[in-house]
Amino acid sequence: MAFWDKIQSNGDIEDRRGSSGVATGIGSIGAVIVVGVLMFAGGADSSQITKFVTDSLQTQNTNQSEFVDTKNYKQFAQRIIGSNNEIWSREFKTQGVEYQKPKLVLFRGQTNSGCGGADSQTGPHYCPSDQTIYLDETFFEELKTRFGAQGGEVAESYVMAHEVGHHVQKVLGTFNKVNTRNNQNSVKVELQADCYAGLWAGNIKEEGIINESEINQAIDAAASVGDDRIQKATTGSVNPETWTHGSSEQRKQAFLKGYQTKSFSQCNF
Repeated sequence: MAFWDKIQSNGDIEDRRGSSGVATGIGSIGAVIVVGVLMFAGGADSSQITKFVTDSLQTQNTNQSEFVDTKNYKQFAQRIIGSNNEIWSREFKTQGVEYQKPKLVLFRGQTNSGCGGADSQTGPHYCPSDQTIYLDETFFEELKTRFGAQGGEVAESYVMAHEVGHHVQKVLGTFNKVNTRNNQNSVKVELQADCYAGLWAGNIKEEGIINESEINQAIDAAASVGDDRIQKATTGSVNPETWTHGSSEQRKQAFLKGYQTKSFSQCNF
């Protein structure tokens, strides 16, 4: 069992899950989140996604006003982002760079963002324009039920740490140096974010917050969103030329590299 209460820092979290702004005419939240997995993992092209939506969606309305955070997920997210901020503030200090803390928005259905809007279809993602992570946590249930992920809090924390990794790239100017529209470059950027997430996990393991067995949740989550695994599950075939995030093995190894070395320089891809 992870000892999240050992984390004393709280990240900047805005909880919009009880707000209006639910997508209409999209269909069941379960099927929408499946598309989120595809988009988060880069596992299918637009035509495949369109077909999957057409075949899978069933109309369903979600009443946001009735939402109650019974699991206190906001506090959990605050601690994960707060811990990331602590580690990256220390790392940036050694690099002589000022670390700018990101924000995380919890939402359901859809919400406004600096990148023109966020919805469940895009899965957990980082918007560089407003330096904010957007997360619909129902994504994790679909990751388990549809794609066989083990799940668990450490798996969920890996996804948040991966998105913080993209924030680190934004602050360091990585996005300005690399053309991520090129698939090969996109894969490198995503694998680096996985390595950054591993670096964070290695540090909190040293702090006694998680243990060696629990880290398997994160490794499993990294593998479950590999392009090859997502493509195989949704289309029955694998096309490496369309990969944007890397294979299951690549993502797992990138995470492990950061986890085992806890070295910023080792995360260059």
